[in-house]
Amino acid sequence: MSNRPLNSLRPTETLELESGLSLVPRVKLLLTVYRADKSVNPFDEWKFKRSLIDYIKSSFFITVPEEDLQIRKFKDLNKRKREEPVARGRLFVHDLGFLSKVIGETEDDVERADKKFLEWRRGFVEKLDGIELNLEGTKFKLNVAVPVSDDFEGMKKEWEEIIAFGARGYQRSAKMQPDTIVLKGMPSRWFAEIRVSSKPSMLVTHTIVSALGKIRNLHVAEDNSIGDDADEEDIVSGLHCKIVVRFEKHKDFYDALKILCGRSLQKQGSRLRADYDVTWDKDGFFLDARHQIEERKRMPARGMEERDGGHRQHSRVSQFSSEEGRKRFKE
Repeated sequence: MSNRPLNSLRPTETLELESGLSLVPRVKLLLTVYRADKSVNPFDEWKFKRSLIDYIKSSFFITVPEEDLQIRKFKDLNKRKREEPVARGRLFVHDLGFLSKVIGETEDDVERADKKFLEWRRGFVEKLDGIELNLEGTKFKLNVAVPVSDDFEGMKKEWEEIIAFGARGYQRSAKMQPDTIVLKGMPSRWFAEIRVSSKPSMLVTHTIVSALGKIRNLHVAEDNSIGDDADEEDIVSGLHCKIVVRFEKHKDFYDALKILCGRSLQKQGSRLRADYDVTWDKDGFFLDARHQIEERKRMPARGMEERDGGHRQHSRVSQFSSEEGRKRFKE
């Protein structure tokens, strides 16, 4: 596991975690396909993929493997109006080695590297958005967008505006900063105790997530909800989990969220990647009395502590002890 400070990582660098996991950088884009002419010819997913892959290679000199471009047409095409989309998908660019020339190779200038990376991604999206592809005489238009969970600057602007205007229970004070991250779409088995259960473990999760900062509260449970850019057939009961982590300091929260945006979780020795959704907690998950009760029941007895956390008007939230958790996990 890497001991480097999170704020020293460049946008194209990998962060090593415990349990053979790592956060690998990538570019993820959401695609929406529309008809660009009056043709009623059927939409061919494979032909569209090949056409888009060829376009990206010839225009940007980027090679995208077929498995990194997912296109699915809507099932109710015969009921859709002409102006409605015919398909949607996701595009991943995992090999970012070519960006070393774009963002520079000076390791100590992280801020400049971040800026250059965002400029390149913005330009890449702008050039792809709105292109028309001709599939044997039938034209289709492509709309491209960066997922909300990859837009760190957008999330930062959102919480700054909420704090400034005192919305969602936040007081108008610079001291009231968000400290909780919500992760969805994580593989349950990667956070489970080997040979014990396939369900996510609080102990294992704490060991892995603690690499991102000092944890105040932690919640992990199976999650079968569907993300904004996921399809129902992608969701299988029990395979994914939801992780909610509250950090001791806003700085740890800030650095962790920035690292989690624009990366996928990968298991050592496997080509499988988890393209999770990440956001910040706007609703006070750990301040909700119902969740506090659930957390008390869920926390292992040896890993429990009680904490006021500066919110005496609420019931105390069960806290997982970092030191106790690590001892038990190593036994």
